[in-house]
Amino acid sequence: MQRYSGFGLVKHALRHHEDWQRQWRNPTPKPGYDVIIVGGGGHGLATAYYLAKEHGITNVAVLEKGWLGGGNTARNTTIVRSNYLWDESAALYEHAMKHWEGLSQELNYNVMFSQRGVLNLGHTLQDMRDIQRRVNANRLNGIDGEVLDAEGVQSLVPIMDCSKRARYPVMGASWQPRAGVARHDAVAWGYARAADALGVDLLQNTEVTGFKIRDGQIQGVHTNRGDIESKTVGCVTAGNSSVLAGMAGLNLPLESHPLQALVSEPLKPVLDTVVMSNHVHGYISQSDKGDLVIGAGIDGYNGYGQRGSYPTVEHTLQAIVEMFPIFSRVRMNRQWGGIVDTCPDACPILSKTKVKGLYFNCGWGTGGFKATPGSGHVFAASLAKGEMHPIAAPFSIDRFHSGALIDEHGAAGVAH
Repeated sequence: MQRYSGFGLVKHALRHHEDWQRQWRNPTPKPGYDVIIVGGGGHGLATAYYLAKEHGITNVAVLEKGWLGGGNTARNTTIVRSNYLWDESAALYEHAMKHWEGLSQELNYNVMFSQRGVLNLGHTLQDMRDIQRRVNANRLNGIDGEVLDAEGVQSLVPIMDCSKRARYPVMGASWQPRAGVARHDAVAWGYARAADALGVDLLQNTEVTGFKIRDGQIQGVHTNRGDIESKTVGCVTAGNSSVLAGMAGLNLPLESHPLQALVSEPLKPVLDTVVMSNHVHGYISQSDKGDLVIGAGIDGYNGYGQRGSYPTVEHTLQAIVEMFPIFSRVRMNRQWGGIVDTCPDACPILSKTKVKGLYFNCGWGTGGFKATPGSGHVFAASLAKGEMHPIAAPFSIDRFHSGALIDEHGAAGVAH
């Protein structure tokens, strides 16, 4: 063990982090790349990593207008589950779940994936019918799921008010034991470090201001650091996808809304699973350091504000306190909003566009974080081969013209 004198301790304390090894390089942009990924969140970084690892395409740049993982990746409540109703959605999210289950080992980076299970509560007879249908569909697709009655819910979460006098009576829930939470920052950092190690250039503070298109073919992008050439560009920019698409002359069927979340002061461990309720638009879990992580539904208006609105926060906290009276005196430390891009059928867009070589991965709404590894894996395969991966194919933008929608609205419980 290395020992320090009093002087040595002071010297190292003053230098603080200056001698730490950097997790990734800070390269200068090249004139061109084989593939450009626009958006340095979890999905974009995962795409770059799998392009290099699975397909040997290492001349890749990830362009991020801010810092890596600083968008929705840092502004979500980290829930991971795959219990979606429709076959296409279930296949996509279960693909992600299987990657989650080995992700820390694959990246050699602890993403703190904790399979503590997720409960989707039912408060009405219709809720319970929907839960039965969804769990049965999950089992047919090989996805774990159980239907619990109120007593089963109470045994899993003793601190929740499951009595008949409750304002929001709990009639039961769906239960996915393999579901859980992960550390959002670690997911971005792990993918970034792994992609960088394979030769991918991660370009922070590099904002795309336009596209270079000639004869219907993408040629590259305009940025605040100059033009960068590429004939394959994948856009993964979450709530700003509509803005980016507009630069290429595309009109995507998206709406961007603020999505609320809150974090409390730390408490001793009292809640060891995730509890979600679509009926009251509230969900809650407890982090490993003791914070209560609380989320709501989207705000009712379109916008790009990251503060949200007090009525949404108030409604959610009222519901949480009704279900968990034990938390009535807990203080909230901070509140924020993420910008989510929602499609009419509550499913994402993973698609080519009418511009050859230009692809979009967007429209995840409030469910993007849980899909991170699966999304990156299938999007990378699509960019590498020039054809959409079979799991991604049903999520083409063409479905809004053909009518082949995958309507998950209300089918999968709350969409987080």
